[in-house]
Amino acid sequence: MSEARRTPLYPRYADYPAARCIDFGGWEMPVQFYGIQQEHEAVRTRAGLFDVSHMGELEVTGRDAERLLQRLTTNDVSRLAIGQAQYTLFCKPDGGVIDDLLVYKLAQDRYGLVVNAANTQADAAWLRRHLEGDVTLRDRSDDTALLALQGPLAERILSRAAEARVAELAPFRFVPDARVCGVRALVSRTGYTGEDGFEIYVDAGDALRVWDGLLQAGAPDGLLPVGLGARDTLRLEARLPLYGHELTEEITPLEAGLSPFVKLAKEGGFVGREALARQQEDGVPRKLVGVELLDRGIPRADYPVYAEGRQIGAITSGTQSPTLKRSIGLALVEAAYAARGTEVEVEIRDKRLRAAVVATPFYRRQLVEGGGRT
Repeated sequence: MSEARRTPLYPRYADYPAARCIDFGGWEMPVQFYGIQQEHEAVRTRAGLFDVSHMGELEVTGRDAERLLQRLTTNDVSRLAIGQAQYTLFCKPDGGVIDDLLVYKLAQDRYGLVVNAANTQADAAWLRRHLEGDVTLRDRSDDTALLALQGPLAERILSRAAEARVAELAPFRFVPDARVCGVRALVSRTGYTGEDGFEIYVDAGDALRVWDGLLQAGAPDGLLPVGLGARDTLRLEARLPLYGHELTEEITPLEAGLSPFVKLAKEGGFVGREALARQQEDGVPRKLVGVELLDRGIPRADYPVYAEGRQIGAITSGTQSPTLKRSIGLALVEAAYAARGTEVEVEIRDKRLRAAVVATPFYRRQLVEGGGRT
């Protein structure tokens, strides 16, 4: 078995006695620094700082770069202005999802792609398989560190540490040449928690300086480092999908409720368009829904979901919500059982517990004065 990879920020994990690391897609990553509940609460009420340097960063350049990305992604890359980012997906010809990603328009013929860590090599291979014309693909992952500053006080904290006027950034906009803690950084108003926040891309060699500087800048506001455990509970409360759970090669973006990011009518089409158009016309057979347990228990991934005495789907992600104090989950179920209020059962340790289909996202953040949106 190959040794797990480590991010440039790994040396800082030892500063926290309660830190605990796990193998995450081949990376040795912190599941917590202080405790999942405490870190979750910090992001919801103040701010948290995440090391997400395991994510993959690819760069596509050349006169035909836009044409390539239009062909391979479900969203409409042609709508991007320089300085704007877009959520999108790679799909197989049958409509299954290869990965979900962000596309940044860095210049007229230059794009940055941020992909899931475990899929970086496969995504790069998928792009290379379709290269045509004047296009160059580079993998910048090893040279790049990514920090995420999230929470209602994220703007205030970053404003102390950044020379760029980050408060003016709109959602899914970025500054490519900001200076954060004295080093050059790309700063985008994006995130994966359901809160306001920023993602900060720096050279790998500058990661420790920026991490330390941000924690110092945020100390008066109670900024905490946050691990993958709270990242998962935060994103689940906000109904944000996780690849390998809500998105797989066997689940389409329409089934996952991501139709706003699937532009079936865009010029030229894209890989998977025909299959997704047929699915939309015939009726999406399965739908991703929110469920809340009415009996005592916690739903977990792959637990079967029943209705009318038969299995109609399965849990994709579940937890005891730290914010709501309720047992919640996402489930992929037959479309006939997707209506809000539908009574279902979740099988946990050979016992079927009562649950109901509920509205999502489970949590919506409260806007703060001067705050942006993610």
